[in-house]
Order: sequence, then structure tokens, then C-alpha cells
Amino acid sequence: MTVFNIHEAKTHFSKLLIRVMSGEEIIIAKAGKPIVRLLPYENEIIGPRTSGIDKGKVIIKANFDEPLPEFEL
Repeated sequence: MTVFNIHEAKTHFSKLLIRVMSGEEIIIAKAGKPIVRLLPYENEIIGPRTSGIDKGKVIIKANFDEPLPEFEL
């Protein structure tokens, strides 16, 4: 884990990204205080979507399309 200040990070951003892509963790600090951690992105394996998960949780009332009283002229 290596710490860089904001100015250094802006100046050498593409080089930092190469280091991150190789697996290194980079910390960006402001006035010596860590504010951001750069990590390589890991793809999450998401399974197929399942329909009907929220069945019964959403209720649409019969008057759904009626105008709201506060907007009537």
C-alpha cells in the first residue's frame, strides 16, 4: 500500500492506474490524511434475474391514474 498526495496522483494518474491494475493498492491523501483508496475492479458474477421476487409487495390502487386534488384547476 503506497500513499500519494493529490498533486502527485493527478500528475502520475496513468502510472498509478497501471500499478493498481497489477494488484497494488494505492492511497491518495490530502494534507497527509488518507481520503481515497484505489483498488482493482473485480467483476461480480451475477446470476440470472429471477422474475416475481417482489410479487405482492407493490400495490397499485384503482385511482392511480386520477389527477391529484392539489393539481386540479
